[in-house]
Amino acid sequence: MAQGDEREIAAAPTATTLAALIDAAKVDKCTHCGFCLPTCPTYDQLGLEMDSPRGRIYLIRSVLEGRTQPDEQFRRHMYRCLECRACETACPSGVPYAAVMEQARAVYERTGARARWQRWLMRLAFEGLLPRPRRLRVMFRLLWLYQRLRLDDALRATRLDKALGRMGAMANLLPRIPHPKLQDDLLEVTPAVGERRYRVGFVSGCVMKPMFADVNLATVRVLTQNGCEVVTPSAQTCCGALQIHGGARDTAEALATKNIDLFLGEDLDAIVINSAGCGAALKEYGELFPHDPLRRERAEEFGAKTRDITEWLDEIGVTPPTHAIDRRVTYDDPCHLLHGQGIGAQPRALLRAIPGVEYVEMPEADWCCGSAGIYNVVQPELAAGILERKMPHVASTEADIVATANPGCLLQLRAGVRDAGLSMRVMHVVELLDWAYTGVEPYSTRADA
Repeated sequence: MAQGDEREIAAAPTATTLAALIDAAKVDKCTHCGFCLPTCPTYDQLGLEMDSPRGRIYLIRSVLEGRTQPDEQFRRHMYRCLECRACETACPSGVPYAAVMEQARAVYERTGARARWQRWLMRLAFEGLLPRPRRLRVMFRLLWLYQRLRLDDALRATRLDKALGRMGAMANLLPRIPHPKLQDDLLEVTPAVGERRYRVGFVSGCVMKPMFADVNLATVRVLTQNGCEVVTPSAQTCCGALQIHGGARDTAEALATKNIDLFLGEDLDAIVINSAGCGAALKEYGELFPHDPLRRERAEEFGAKTRDITEWLDEIGVTPPTHAIDRRVTYDDPCHLLHGQGIGAQPRALLRAIPGVEYVEMPEADWCCGSAGIYNVVQPELAAGILERKMPHVASTEADIVATANPGCLLQLRAGVRDAGLSMRVMHVVELLDWAYTGVEPYSTRADA
């Protein structure tokens, strides 16, 4: 075995390990009826039973029963899943598929064999970068400089992005990074405009804060316009969503505990977030503590207070915007918002409430775009195939603006629009609302975005 391919071999899974990590009752809910198959993007792309929700659950059950081990084949099929959760919407038996998948990946990460460089890279991302704002700040300052020097344009012009593989794919997904100092405009406490009706906490996100500082600021402005005093604790940390999806359960538990203690220590009416994937993880923090009743209770209290920004605005009754936006607008459902949180009508209602907007529904708006956290980086070929199915539907709307509500979807759809040569802009729902309140066009509609 070559030195670069050395693998760390963990202990074989024991019955105790499996029982601690995988909830067999959740697995046993699956009756293998097959209703999930037409909803699964990877089954649609590959046509393989083991790359369907039903097939993956079969593999998980075989590991639970000791018939197979969490080996390379197990890893391949588990990590090909986008966790888009469309199968949960379709499932007549109520299988909590995402929870099962996250548990299965945790089993692999604790007991499977990975190349040492892969484990090192995962630790770097999940522990050494995402929960460390100072390091993220330095990284995004360098990325901002890289874009200002037009090195990104040079990379594409020389087609070096193709030669760089996954690194090139990551570079092509980057949005135009806002000035690094913009995130400093996000205050610890922002007062409501006019009478204070609510006091809410805002989860600013580990990557959202530097990469989409403009979206965060738009979110706070929209909240304050709707009578909310906004508390954005500077001590908050990464929500742990990517760690949960990547099987790094111990790290996710530590991050969740810090956020739970911090936000529940404030007197808040709600905890608001503008990232659909992170929001689904926050609402399901209780799943991280199945064997600790006290921590689970606090996690569930935290989850019950958590609201997506579109959900919260719809719940409290949005203040009517006054500035018209004379644009044709369509909406693409983030999977973790629609399938993970059951939120689909609210963003559409908010868009329709904006004066001047001509809203048009997108065909297959509920089909995954292929982003899925970091899926478009670690599974670029599959992600590209899934996006390829999406883009003709996007184009058919002839919209000026494609709205969505998740950072990964923003990146993936912007790349799709750019590569398809479409003149559309892709932006967060809350940016449109902020535009309608302030009359100032958001950063993402400008020519340099």
